[in-house]
Amino acid sequence: MKLSALMLSTATLTLLTTLPSIAQQTTGAAGSPGATITIDGKQLPPEPPKFGGVINETAKDSKPYWPPSVVPPKGAPNVLLIMTDDQGYGVSGTFGGVVPTPAMDRVAKAGLRYTQFHSTALCSPTRAALITGRNHHSVGFGVIGEMSTGYPGYDSVIGPESATIGTILRDNGFATSWFGKNHNTPTYTYSSAGPFDQWPIGMGFEYFYGFMGGETDQWTPYLFRNTTQVFPWIGKQNYNLITDMADDAINYMNGLNAAAPDKPFFVYYVPGGTHSPHQPKKEWIDKFKGKFDMGWEKLREQIFSNQKKLGVIPANTQLTPWPDTLPKWDSLSLIQKKLYAREAEVFAGYAAYTDYEIGRVIQAVQDMGKLDNTLIIYISGDNGTSAEGTLEGTPNQMTAYNGVLKLPEAELMLHYENWGSDKTYPHMSVAWSWAFDTPFKWTKQVASHFGGTRQGMAISWPGHIKDVGGIRSQFHHMIDIVPTILEATGIQAPTTVNGIAQKPVEGVSMAYTFDQANANAPSKRDTQYFEMFANRGIYHDGWYACTTPPAPPWLLGTAKLPEISDYKWELYNIADDYSQNNDLAGQNPDKLKEMQALFLAEAAKFQVLPLDNSVLPRLITPRPSATAGRTVFTYTGFNSGIPVDNAPSLLNKDYKITAEITVPPGGAEGMIATLGGRFAGYGLYLLKGKPVFVYNMLDLKRYRWEAGVGARDWLGSPLKPGKHTIVFDFKYDGPGFGKGGTGVLSVDGKEISRKSMPHSIAFLMAIDESFDIGSDTRTGVDDSYKLPFQFTGKIDKLTFNLGATQLSSDEQKVMRHALEKARD
Repeated sequence: MKLSALMLSTATLTLLTTLPSIAQQTTGAAGSPGATITIDGKQLPPEPPKFGGVINETAKDSKPYWPPSVVPPKGAPNVLLIMTDDQGYGVSGTFGGVVPTPAMDRVAKAGLRYTQFHSTALCSPTRAALITGRNHHSVGFGVIGEMSTGYPGYDSVIGPESATIGTILRDNGFATSWFGKNHNTPTYTYSSAGPFDQWPIGMGFEYFYGFMGGETDQWTPYLFRNTTQVFPWIGKQNYNLITDMADDAINYMNGLNAAAPDKPFFVYYVPGGTHSPHQPKKEWIDKFKGKFDMGWEKLREQIFSNQKKLGVIPANTQLTPWPDTLPKWDSLSLIQKKLYAREAEVFAGYAAYTDYEIGRVIQAVQDMGKLDNTLIIYISGDNGTSAEGTLEGTPNQMTAYNGVLKLPEAELMLHYENWGSDKTYPHMSVAWSWAFDTPFKWTKQVASHFGGTRQGMAISWPGHIKDVGGIRSQFHHMIDIVPTILEATGIQAPTTVNGIAQKPVEGVSMAYTFDQANANAPSKRDTQYFEMFANRGIYHDGWYACTTPPAPPWLLGTAKLPEISDYKWELYNIADDYSQNNDLAGQNPDKLKEMQALFLAEAAKFQVLPLDNSVLPRLITPRPSATAGRTVFTYTGFNSGIPVDNAPSLLNKDYKITAEITVPPGGAEGMIATLGGRFAGYGLYLLKGKPVFVYNMLDLKRYRWEAGVGARDWLGSPLKPGKHTIVFDFKYDGPGFGKGGTGVLSVDGKEISRKSMPHSIAFLMAIDESFDIGSDTRTGVDDSYKLPFQFTGKIDKLTFNLGATQLSSDEQKVMRHALEKARD
């Protein structure tokens, strides 16, 4: 076959001898079953080859022909792309942290550490940039999918014009897989109805084993194999997803190696550690007992010292000051110190446990004999350490998500011993989060400062990176990973995919840094914008301008914010000021104006506009859904695993649940309908034949409606065989978020229990729990029954009637104002 000459794109002359050729070539006898072809990759998938044999009247006079299989260029490495969750620059031991990370150390010692590598400051935006090579707004992820709005930069849809690295490598002959967190599927497509084009298997990954959304309980995860929900913890003691995921990845790679040993793999391995809930196995928590008794300020000093010794920060770096908004360790009581130290022990155990299991995956590659031909990219964190756990920390992250930002100290201490276990859904104090982002200011969600965006990264590629153990300080970003992989594999970004013209890849390859001669070469990324919730930053040629966050992220959108145009700006020469410690805005007003203008130009180019600093309005904004706008939901029979966004929402409104059931001879019990579980939710069920409705108020209090508790006109004997109608009718005390109300439970038209509650869940009833009819699939709303609590009767008809969401006049103004600003 005639060779087609291709442009070298960003391949550097110094790497020509080490990178595989991307010229189209065929191997094996043409038309034989073993024939393979390397394509130029401009068009994916390639045009099917014409039949090259001969067809006559009979087979004996004809000649068969097999289409050649597409394979990557000769010498293309396997690729193992690893990223942890919610870990700032000062977490890993590889970058000076006090948490040992030997797996990351292994990659760094065999390759390079990068000290100026950046995320977007938030999880799904970072992940969208990582797998597409394009800025997060360019692919619809200006913010997490749960806050998506109807603008191109914010719709949470990675369109077909932005093919992922999974699609590109798959169509060039790689086996592609994704393990762990998937926060890049629109929330309204989580159901079994699909569509699945925005699931991993629709984005080029042939195998997916992981969870949907931003987080999940590690003991009972919201877990999928491809598009089917699975429950691997059932019947297993001491199950934890962090280990299970490593097991599955190892089994997958071993199976691939057995079936097709020469087929290169691309494994995208993204565990949930250390996003909340912080849930490592107990033995990992025990390893850190007493390790944080010194407090957060001394932890910063220790990390800072380690970083200087390792050379992962410049010698002249200054440690940014401890903020006045956070308490100093010596101001705390002994009880507080004990509690907060425990929170950090659990977080550190989670980080170390996650790295250990990553190490098992890397070792499996070596055990297969493939480590020498594998490019490993290991990124510590998709953003800075999370500050979403409130100033005190919480044993249940759902409380913070619902605006409960402070719990009584006694409530916190109740969970001291089981912090991190399946009885908690915990997050640590903000002060620890700030410390783990040493030497920088701020945390996750804050795109303007490196505490939110600076990530430690190590890359190894045996035989191609010869400056092993070296450090690279070039300024780079998540969007630069895809072009780096493409250059290393000798594959170019396609012009069209499935006939659709592709947006240009916006990243630049980092492969030039692999050469020791380029250790101190100028960065090939000279400009990069940052934006999240209208906190903005812009880098250009060693300068960095950014806004001052008007409110800390640990207030979770509850603070009143200024107009976007009124934000204060800062200016830093980060070529000399690595940690953004010395604000030069007052001394260089012209430079600041130049940088501000550059930000606006980049924002217009990459779909960042319109800027929006709202949080709550975006959280509750209507989105496309198969159930959007419905006020009546009707079901028959059993149906479990319905995602939250497709379920009837009971938040901030009147509602009535009507269950028409048939009780068989001998009686019935079990779950009729439930959403949520141990940490928030509700359930309507029969317990020993008697109707019960439970409202779990964020694991702080449970309200029960049942016979004998506020009962009227009914002694509460089990329901007799036959047909019955159970109704729970709730009247909301609105308007306003999280108000209380009065519920009435009745059977066959007779009221059996009436009760009022002072508060209800305001914003999120569940994240990683589903809506289940006829059973309870994950965790129970209370401890009165055992899972799966299958209903032993028949559900003839289940109906939810929903009233309108009741907002106060002030809340309506906030919503309208936010929408108006978004439209400007």
